[in-house]
Amino acid sequence: MAKTTSTKLQNETLQQALNQQVANFNVLYVKLHNFHWFVRGEQFVTLHAKFEELYNDVTLIMDEVAERLLTIKGSPSATMKEYLELATIQEAGGKEDARKMVQAIIEDFATVAEELDEGITLAEDAKDHPTVDMFIKIKGDLEKHMWILRSLLG
Repeated sequence: MAKTTSTKLQNETLQQALNQQVANFNVLYVKLHNFHWFVRGEQFVTLHAKFEELYNDVTLIMDEVAERLLTIKGSPSATMKEYLELATIQEAGGKEDARKMVQAIIEDFATVAEELDEGITLAEDAKDHPTVDMFIKIKGDLEKHMWILRSLLG
């Protein structure tokens, strides 16, 4: 009986971790659109295109995470109110310059990557190998984006 309770708790904890990332990626989606629309300055062309690339990537990731959550019988959040309550990253302030926009995305990706490490451990404990693989892939993609963005800042 204890094993069933333990398994149920592991699944609930993993579902919470997945849902937190659904929220984070939805907040990132809106934030990246904000930056895409409002970036100004010498790097406008580069950053305008980069932010569009990133919000397109984030859309695919968010959908993949939400669908994984549904696959394991969870229920992804689907309202802005829920996203803002669950997310560990913040919305755009609206007054960032180009450099601060890039720095904010690097920091957000670093936060999510760290949380994905925790999610990998939770998924391993639950013996949910597809979620482990998904989190590892997402983390690798975020690390590459962070490298590119850090390089852009010099």
